[in-house]
This record gives sequence, C-alpha cells and structure tokens, in this order.
Amino acid sequence: MQNLTLTWQSSGGIAVAAFGAAYAARRVRHRYARPAAAVLREAGILLVLFTLWQLVGHLSVMSTDHALDRADWIHRTELKLGFPDEAAWQRAVEPHRWVVTASNYFYATMHFGVMLALLAWVFARRRASYRWLRNSVVLTTAACLTVQFVPVAPPRMLPGNGFVDLAAEYGQSVYGGAVAGVVPDQLSAMPSVHVAWAVIVAVAVVRIAVTPWRWLVVLHPLATVFVVVVTANHFWADGLVAVALLLVVYLVQHACSGWRREETEAGAVADERERTPVGG
Repeated sequence: MQNLTLTWQSSGGIAVAAFGAAYAARRVRHRYARPAAAVLREAGILLVLFTLWQLVGHLSVMSTDHALDRADWIHRTELKLGFPDEAAWQRAVEPHRWVVTASNYFYATMHFGVMLALLAWVFARRRASYRWLRNSVVLTTAACLTVQFVPVAPPRMLPGNGFVDLAAEYGQSVYGGAVAGVVPDQLSAMPSVHVAWAVIVAVAVVRIAVTPWRWLVVLHPLATVFVVVVTANHFWADGLVAVALLLVVYLVQHACSGWRREETEAGAVADERERTPVGG
C-alpha cells in the first residue's frame, strides 16, 4: 500500500508549472481567471512544501547506524523519565487484528487526506482564515524538516527494544517499495509531522467553524498519537517536539499579526490626520 506517487523532482516541476499557470491566469480578463490563479498559486505552494519534504528525507539518509542509535537513546531516555513504554502499547494492540489494520490505514491515508480536505474547505468557505492556516502548515512543516536533517529511525526499526513493524507484517506498509521512483524516507521520525498536522487541523476547525460539533475534531490528534505509537512509527518524544515547534509558530504568527495590526492602525490615524483641516 503506497500513498506517495511523486518524486521531489516531479513535484518541484509541477509546482513551477502551477506558479506559471497562476501568473498567466492573473493576466487573463475573465471572471474565473482570478479564482483559478488563486487555486493554482496555493497548489504550487503545497507542492513546494511536498518537494522540500521529499528532498530533506532524501538528504537525511546519511547514516543508518547513527539514526538507530539516536532512536535507541530516545527510547531509553523516555523510560528513565517515566514515559509509558510504546512497545507495551503495541503489544496490547497486536492481538486485535482489526485495530492494527485500521491503524495502518489511518497512518497511510489520514495524514494528507484530512489536511487537504481542511485546506480545501477553508479556501472555499472561510477564505479570510486561509492565509493564517496555510502559513501555520508551511512554517510548522518547515521547522520539522529542519530538525529532520538529523536522521532518527522510527521505533519499528528497533526489534531489540521490543518493537514490531506491524504495517510490514500486514502488507500495509507505505515504505514497502517505490512508486514512480519514490522510496519514502524512513529516517525522519523526529519530529512527527503527523502529530503536528493533526493538531493544526484540530486548532483550525475549533477556531474557524461555528457549529458546537466542531469540538469532536479534538479526537483527530488523539487518534493520530495513538496510531503513530501503536504502529511504532513514532515515539512520544517525536510528537512532543512537533507540538512544541507548532506552539512557537503560533506565537510568531500572533506577534506578526499584532505588528501588522499596529502598522495598519497607525497608517489609518496618519491618513485621518492628513484629511482633517488644521484647527478642526
């Protein structure tokens, strides 16, 4: 089971084409030209993000031995600090075949699927909030990719620590082979982009939606954490670091929006003064 079909070269080329098409569309005088340009531009941005993710994953595969050593250190450190053993959680789930199968499918499909659905919904129905959401995704993913230049293996590569690659055993691994030349990187486990994106989805829906049912979206990051742990794709620490980076991104966005608001208000005051005659 594969969920990746583009190399970084292919996605980068398509991104360039999307930006070119967006530029051309903006120069066409038609009522659908500007919306089409906006869609193409956003598609190009997301493809650039995907390109960088693929490229960093390729560049980070430098030393399997050190990646395994780092993963082993993370596991031992978590146990010393009193974290629940991820291997014990996996052993508790193993006898329940339907839970394992569902978790593998969730890991393979919901990461990109839910985020793309959210971006499409906000772009189409809540356009005023789209830039904030898009920037949250881009900045958080970029921060995670920066850390991922240091190779760290996922728990499933540590059978000596009690972990099992359940996806491979069930024939559901997204890392089983290549599609269109892609071999998904397996040594970029720290931090977990899966967890970061799941939290972004929950925060965005709670912030943007108006229905009281919106709080059910909190189940998505909880399910994601459960899935990445029992499938042995991530440690607790991978998710914690991802959330910490996301919080930093939110703080930066809040500070920047505050600065822009102050500049806008100052400009409005200055304009009003220029329009007001001396003496009232």
